[in-house]
Amino acid sequence: MSASKLAVYWHPDVLKHDPGRGCYEYEASPLMEVAEPHPETPERIVNIRSILQRGDISGQVDWRDGRHAERHEIERFHTAAYVDEVIEAEKHPPTRIDGSGTVVDKGSVDAVFAAAGTTVAAVEGVLATENLAAYALVRPPGHHAARHMADGNCIFNNLAIAVETALQNGCRRVAVIDWDVHHGNGTQSGFYDRADVLTISMHMPLGAWGPNHPETGEIDETGEGDGQGCNFNIPLPYGSGDQAYAKAMDELVAPVVRDFDPDLIVIACGQDANQFDPNGRNLLGMSGFRHLGTVARELASELCAGRLLLCQEGGYAITYTGFCMYAVAEGILGVAEPMEDPLAYDASIEKPETPFAAIDEVGRQWRALAG
Repeated sequence: MSASKLAVYWHPDVLKHDPGRGCYEYEASPLMEVAEPHPETPERIVNIRSILQRGDISGQVDWRDGRHAERHEIERFHTAAYVDEVIEAEKHPPTRIDGSGTVVDKGSVDAVFAAAGTTVAAVEGVLATENLAAYALVRPPGHHAARHMADGNCIFNNLAIAVETALQNGCRRVAVIDWDVHHGNGTQSGFYDRADVLTISMHMPLGAWGPNHPETGEIDETGEGDGQGCNFNIPLPYGSGDQAYAKAMDELVAPVVRDFDPDLIVIACGQDANQFDPNGRNLLGMSGFRHLGTVARELASELCAGRLLLCQEGGYAITYTGFCMYAVAEGILGVAEPMEDPLAYDASIEKPETPFAAIDEVGRQWRALAG
């Protein structure tokens, strides 16, 4: 069953966060005459908003107002000391709060409170309405942020705050599927010892990248304590493409979610696996993203009365990110005649043998770890 409408939650304050210019996401290089905009720009989600408003599916998009979070809502996931750190950082702008590429500047606190609150409003809408698919169109992204620290352009983990909200409001189990091209390490670490949250991440094999990102994203990170067996990582080779993502979603992700039998499915909905993304290398087109949306919708309809929340994460190609999110929405809505991809290369040139073998190996290792 397809969703008849996609509820999109939006608050304009998410545009106030401006990470500035530099050497990609880092400090400007003295060797360069022109500093480039930080990749996590407001324009990337403005274009998503635009295509959802102007495309053929616009009549099936139900725009809803977001809001700022209350502090106690953010502290459902984050520590009070870390929330204080974020608020204090804005008093000394710009602050690289993770010591790397994550910037807090004037306007950032308004933006992160709006992003978190809008995502909470979206999950509250899903829980209050049978068969509602909702999308929190927010920034900055969140899935790298741990309970006590920032990482990877992420300040507050909007998705994780929404998961905690759902669990406090009647959900017994929540499944998180993260198809952002980077490992969802903050979400993984936040629920690593929990049996009520299933976390699955499909990502490039980048490994750990510093003190704020010690998780490797490898197959052997499966959870601990009560959460043992509730975390699944799917490291995918660079250049995997549409066919490999479809295989991973159909053969690895879907069966695990069915076994978990959640009351709610939450998607870390990044588009940085796309063919033109400056921060990703996995080469999906609109067709690949459409299939991800279709499977997410089918799982939600089958397992949890259609309750599905998508939370915007990465996606840094300012134009193609919008087209790829549009394709996800088409999959959610079950659109019979989807938009033609205006940019992607012909997927028939893909050579999926290597990623297919990697996906089969992930499945083999999962079975071995399960005993």
